[in-house]
Amino acid sequence: MKITNSNLFKEKAKKAIPHYTGTFSSSPTSFIEGVYPVYAERGNGCKFWDIDKNEFIDYFMGLGPVTLGHNYQRVNEAIISQLKKGILFSLPHTSEVELSELLCSTIPNSDMVKLEKTGSNAVTGAVRAARAITKRNKIAYCGSGGVWHDWQAAMVSRDEGVPESNKELIKIFDFNDENGLEQIFEDNFEQISCIVLEPAMFENPTKSFLKKVRSLADKNNSILILDEIVTGFRFHIEGGQSLFKIDGDIMCFGKGIANGMPLSAITGKTEFMRKFDDLWVSSTNNRETLSIVSSIATIKEMIEKDTISHCWIMGSILMEEVNKLAKSFSLNIELKGFPVRMILECKTQDNQVSKILKGLVLQELVKLGIFIAPGPIYLSFSHKIEDIKETISKFELVFKKISQIPENNYKNRLEGNLPTPIWTQKITPTRKLK
Repeated sequence: MKITNSNLFKEKAKKAIPHYTGTFSSSPTSFIEGVYPVYAERGNGCKFWDIDKNEFIDYFMGLGPVTLGHNYQRVNEAIISQLKKGILFSLPHTSEVELSELLCSTIPNSDMVKLEKTGSNAVTGAVRAARAITKRNKIAYCGSGGVWHDWQAAMVSRDEGVPESNKELIKIFDFNDENGLEQIFEDNFEQISCIVLEPAMFENPTKSFLKKVRSLADKNNSILILDEIVTGFRFHIEGGQSLFKIDGDIMCFGKGIANGMPLSAITGKTEFMRKFDDLWVSSTNNRETLSIVSSIATIKEMIEKDTISHCWIMGSILMEEVNKLAKSFSLNIELKGFPVRMILECKTQDNQVSKILKGLVLQELVKLGIFIAPGPIYLSFSHKIEDIKETISKFELVFKKISQIPENNYKNRLEGNLPTPIWTQKITPTRKLK
């Protein structure tokens, strides 16, 4: 596989763009640098082609937003039709009302909607509303850390430019650790404005955990904000609320809401959403129509064709068969998580996590046309059974090759640099005091 043109553009980008691109997770340093392609040219369905004409089955899907598939006809038609009428107007467009009504009728506990452009903006807007409602400043947080605004960036290693005082305003607790969350409330009596929670990441929430989260929010008069940026329109058409049986006060959606177009949404009960009448949470492009009509088309397609169920089925087959193959080759490798949001875990024979082994697996897969990122693995409605079978066959080739390599020789087989971490967490999660 040649990546000559990718490398040429990479050198141009090095001079023109900090860390090569606007998104850390898509930077060449986030993959096996020197082996992975750097620039895409076009996509169709579950595949994309790089600028060197290499073809890949895509399991990153734009970092998760592409839920139906690249170049999806129904979405394209909606965008093209609206493009001929205009993109951004001096007045609101009726499509904003249509989408808001569609979201309210689809998502539980949603009476009103405020559109935003990114998941970061949506969750930050929700936090601001919670602070305004409760007249408190502190946040109890549990999630994968996808928000870059100051309130969340205070907890990560890339925290330069964030006021030191912000670190006192965010309290971290681990997923499924209701005792840690309880300790946060005990340590910060009547100071927690909201709980910000992803309903699920790579493990199932226990029933007691979600019930306790809801109970602690109610008991302490705090707002429960569900970060559904990933779970919404990927795990369930109604979001993690329905799948995992938890009611949020304010919910935030992004990524899969518009099949790759830049859009996010804050939804919630009227009593909380009305606070946005008083807040300076506003942006010129929030009402841009191409993304809005794209979202309408995406959600209607999901409902009419039950696209999410298809993704669960395809993902389940992929997980099951790949994990069987790993065992058959005596490799300590496993696809873990949910069929619609997986992660590849690679360990040595003495059960230690091995970045080198994972890098080697990813390197060999991408050379065979299977594009998997070091982080989450996503499918789309365009992934059909033949794509899954081809992917499984490529995993088999890779596992067979690696099974013949001694563990102490894995590093020598790497042809590029291992991914560099985007950030590490600096604030220690709260634990229950004994």
